[in-house]
Amino acid sequence: MRIKILFGASILLLAGCTTTHQLTSAGTNVRFVDTQPSSECQRLGEVVGTQSNWLNGVSNESSSMRSAANDLRNKAAEMGGNVIYGINSPSEGLLASFVPLDSKMVGQVYQCP
Repeated sequence: MRIKILFGASILLLAGCTTTHQLTSAGTNVRFVDTQPSSECQRLGEVVGTQSNWLNGVSNESSSMRSAANDLRNKAAEMGGNVIYGINSPSEGLLASFVPLDSKMVGQVYQCP
């Protein structure tokens, strides 16, 4: 009986850690840009968006990266930013070819008028 309870609790814990990131209403106001923001914009810092691919059922890289981008935009909005510049996705090691690890996106957050 005790093993069943522990197993059930483990499954619930893992299920809670495997959600994809939905874009918040504030995150929808954050945009990605390809050119350096003007001097009118204030740089707020760097932000990292991630999507855990471990046991979450995200089977393709594009949906995983979309979820990481949503996380990035949500975090930028929380910082007070509305623009993200210089997006990159750090390279994955050899292990990522065999085991689905986190998808990650990094960018610079700006507040622009």
